[in-house]
Amino acid sequence: MDRSSSFNKKTDGDNNDTNLEQQNHQNDEIDPSIEKIFESKEVPPWQKQLTLRAFFVSFVLSILFTFIVMKLNLTTGIIPSLNVSAGLLGFFFVKTWTKFLEKSGLLKQPFTRQENTVIQTCVVASSGIAFSGGFGSYLFGMSEVVAKQSTEANDSLNIKNPNLSWMIGFLFVVSFLGLFSVVPLRKIMIIDFKLIYPSGTATAHLINSFHTPQGAKLAKKQVRTLGKFFSFSFLWGFFQWFFTAGDGCGFVNFPTFGLKAYEYKFYFDFSATYVGVGMICPYLINVSLLLGAILSWGIMWPLIQNQKGHWYPANLSSSSLHGLQGYKVFIAIAMILGDGLYNFFKVLGHTLFGLYHQVRDKNAGLVLPVGVQSPPSPKATSYDDERRTQLFLKDQIPTWVAIVGYVTIGIISAATLPHIFRPLKWHYVVVIYIFAPVLAFCNAYGCGLTDWSLASTYGKLAIFVIGAWAGAAHGGVLAGLAACGVMMNIVSTASDLTQDFKTGYMTLASPRSMFISQIIGTAMGCIISPCVFWLFFKAFKDLGVPGSQYSAPYALVYRNMAILGVDGFSALPENCLTLCYIFFGAAIVINGIRDAVGPKYARFIPLPMAMAIPFYLGGYFTIDMCVGSLILFIWEKLDKAKAAAFGPAVASGLICGDGIWTLPSSILALAGVNPPICMKFLSRKANARVYTFLGS
Repeated sequence: MDRSSSFNKKTDGDNNDTNLEQQNHQNDEIDPSIEKIFESKEVPPWQKQLTLRAFFVSFVLSILFTFIVMKLNLTTGIIPSLNVSAGLLGFFFVKTWTKFLEKSGLLKQPFTRQENTVIQTCVVASSGIAFSGGFGSYLFGMSEVVAKQSTEANDSLNIKNPNLSWMIGFLFVVSFLGLFSVVPLRKIMIIDFKLIYPSGTATAHLINSFHTPQGAKLAKKQVRTLGKFFSFSFLWGFFQWFFTAGDGCGFVNFPTFGLKAYEYKFYFDFSATYVGVGMICPYLINVSLLLGAILSWGIMWPLIQNQKGHWYPANLSSSSLHGLQGYKVFIAIAMILGDGLYNFFKVLGHTLFGLYHQVRDKNAGLVLPVGVQSPPSPKATSYDDERRTQLFLKDQIPTWVAIVGYVTIGIISAATLPHIFRPLKWHYVVVIYIFAPVLAFCNAYGCGLTDWSLASTYGKLAIFVIGAWAGAAHGGVLAGLAACGVMMNIVSTASDLTQDFKTGYMTLASPRSMFISQIIGTAMGCIISPCVFWLFFKAFKDLGVPGSQYSAPYALVYRNMAILGVDGFSALPENCLTLCYIFFGAAIVINGIRDAVGPKYARFIPLPMAMAIPFYLGGYFTIDMCVGSLILFIWEKLDKAKAAAFGPAVASGLICGDGIWTLPSSILALAGVNPPICMKFLSRKANARVYTFLGS
């Protein structure tokens, strides 16, 4: 999805960390000047903010979070914001390290909020490659496994099977361009335009609070809570593994609401990960997901299934795109595109409107008039702003470094990419790189205004433009998917870096240390993410197969977008195009109504992008997420303050523990160690037949 921060910046479905932002605003009201608290503490030079221990901790946490993001990528594609977890665990590891050294008399440099910011930046940059690298979307959509699920463009010219060497090479030549594209604009974005960047601001408040005595005490309690639920989640994943000795076995296939509901994907699958995700995502996201599941699997698909033999041939396999599967995939695509298109023009409009007012008023101190009736009057510069601006401008990154870096990497990648993807000609790459800085700026600027990153929307735009340009006869599907990867990496890293600059600005971390940390984190991610994906690919032989544990649903969605862009509507079954038009229009209309009625009533209107996800996947994970929401809701009713303080820690623990269990489970699968028990559920008639057979 395309709505950034807590549903996530890094998914095909995103949202906002509302609770965290509210908490931060409350903190601001209690203590209006953060920097006066830290006035007595010396700010280390940028070289000392980049410590060996910071990057060691970043490397360990990057592996942890890459496993989590990869698992989420390959299951449902919903990835929550992991900034809180990264900040908490980074603080805990380094604080423990420095405390031990302090007791032994070996501590040479204290742990600062600037170093904490470097760790958080590095971890998020590294684990972010697991999303922008397309392992659950465009990159895996090139594979033969996914191509076999389509009836179009499944020839060798449009297939590129995963391989560790080319995946690492591809990521290295495309992942750094976005960083260089927005560096010259950092002062304009952060100081002149005073863009909000809610996620970056929230992260800065979190890190600042950790390094006050009261905040450090709370952080220790939060880390302990995270550790308890991490252990519980890991052990629960280990326990479940014993019962999965075959297809359809284990707690994940528990028919909670009966076998008929299970047939239509309505069941609770005991996933600690998605219970945790549900606790992080706002209530509206989870309710929208559930409504989408009920509308599709509860109403539409049973009705369309009754048209078997009329709307589509009765003898088709369940995975054929000319049958029921085609309706599931293409209607979901229509809603995703409708929502993405609406938000693209909305954010673009906000961007142009904001720029127009900046130029017209020629007042750098004026807050951009987005979401308000009229521009507010300029405020006097506060002590915090003076202090932060002074240090933010102190360590400049020369503009020539950014220009030379962008041009050099652009030339290398334009020469290299056609050798990795034959249909992606060098002139396609050059055209992308000419327009990419403008699009990267628009994404970074729009993200600063609305907290929405439209990285996947720009990627989909590249799929259709480059795919149609290449043509069906010249590998247009593969060219479109590769172009999507190039574009997504550029615009995604650009918005991530500006978010980090905002965090660094508010924690007095040097722009140079932020930039270098982002580069090191990106380089880590270019190696860690392909290796983690390769482990999944080798360990789970049914990876990418519909109905499997790791079905990588968005890989098929992205591939079919590319087919649609190249071949038009020929792949659609009967009446599917009409339904696609209806749901495409409905997504635009619902978004329009949400914006028209304002925030007060919009919270009761579902999000079309969230509704689209279960159209293809089913409702099982939405039930898990709603259970997470219910737990948080009851907790807030009982003790709102405690829920606000420890809810994210509990959710992070559940996600991290279950996510890291995939490492030992992958190793067991590679070693040929199989679970000993198959727990399976049968109907009474099927059970009677089995019993009779065994008795005979």
